[in-house]
Amino acid sequence: MKILSIVCLLALPAYAAASATCPPYVKHDPGGDYTNPQDRSGLAVVEQFHFNGGVDKLVKGMTGSLGADISYTLEHFPNHHRALSAMARLGLREKNVQPLGARYTVNCYFERAIAYVPNDPTTRSVFGSYLLATGQEAAALEQLREAGRLAPEQASTQYNLGLMYVKKKDYAQALAYAHKAYALGFPLPGLKNQLKKAGKWQEPPPPPATEPVVETPGGE
Repeated sequence: MKILSIVCLLALPAYAAASATCPPYVKHDPGGDYTNPQDRSGLAVVEQFHFNGGVDKLVKGMTGSLGADISYTLEHFPNHHRALSAMARLGLREKNVQPLGARYTVNCYFERAIAYVPNDPTTRSVFGSYLLATGQEAAALEQLREAGRLAPEQASTQYNLGLMYVKKKDYAQALAYAHKAYALGFPLPGLKNQLKKAGKWQEPPPPPATEPVVETPGGE
């Protein structure tokens, strides 16, 4: 399973000012909720022409600029997780809130997705990571906490919350979220390494031993 996480922790310099409004998403055909199996039946039509592996990895657009192809994908599936992650990474790479070719700002794409499917934890987790990477810590924490509430078993969300608390120097909280993330199988060691560097890493306590069940003679 691909990790949709942006783990850059440095606030980036002077972003360009947003120049576009942010209208609500209007459902297209094909299109709709990326997490809905019925809506996803039309996903291949969009991805075939606008979101291949090269676009996902920010190598090259399929019909024009990367921003235009990712934008087209999000115009049809606003909470397309990989497309949202790609748009966020493109904005970070260009140091621009509205990447070249994109119709709206990065924040706008996430706001449209959340307004359309408010209970999608992955959208909120990826948005929180982007906000964190751009130095918007309070907004990042709000999104990550909501993602954690919606999906407490999502390892990437626990990991990103840990990164958030390292940045705030709240190492007790960061350690707790690190233990949760790694217990859930998160593979990247960055959070653990940051806690080690700060001298705050501790191995999680071993699980409590279970007492063997002893059956009494004649017991049921």
